[in-house]
Amino acid sequence: MRVVALLVAVALTAAEAPSAYGEPMATPAEQLIVVTAPTADSEVGRLAAYERTGSEWTLVRGPMDADLGELGVGAPADDVFRTPTGTYPLGMAFGREPNPGTSLPYTQVTKDDWWDEDVDSPTYNTLVQSPTKPSEDAENLYTSGEMYDYAVLVEHNPQRVPGRSAGIFLHVTDGDPTWGCIAVERDEMRSLLQWLTPSANPRITIGVGPEPVPPAE
Repeated sequence: MRVVALLVAVALTAAEAPSAYGEPMATPAEQLIVVTAPTADSEVGRLAAYERTGSEWTLVRGPMDADLGELGVGAPADDVFRTPTGTYPLGMAFGREPNPGTSLPYTQVTKDDWWDEDVDSPTYNTLVQSPTKPSEDAENLYTSGEMYDYAVLVEHNPQRVPGRSAGIFLHVTDGDPTWGCIAVERDEMRSLLQWLTPSANPRITIGVGPEPVPPAE
């Protein structure tokens, strides 16, 4: 609903907007991806990307369909296939393919690259490079297939708190609901990566509502 976007806009235009965990975000975002699910249990939503110049937001990508978690959207939890609601920074980018032209830090992954999702592991919710599986619950970012041809990390749990889930990405769709990620068509994902830049403090906001709308001042 529009009130979601209005609340997001208030947070993002403040000089010290709070993060999802109440810690200050020192600088406002100049790039924002808005994801909305029509209902909390929806497997498919809509995604749009906005860029801010001065006090005005301009639509630059979308709206487009986006696959969401099998259980919809809501509070994050380990082993629960739900896309976390809230506003989060976008972190490192990666993919099986070479860098498509993004200025985000980019890793071209191989069979030695894993995302550790084991709550008992010291490398929980981090990228691990290892010739063998580094923990009981680690996802290989190369052998998982084309969905990781292009991806960017959603920093929903930077403190790596066990129980708040791990490995939430914006990535290429395989046509099915996700395990908690957001997924779009390959060409759209490539285009989003080419657009994203660290200097713009890019963030993603995920909520329930109709078509994603630009933030209002």
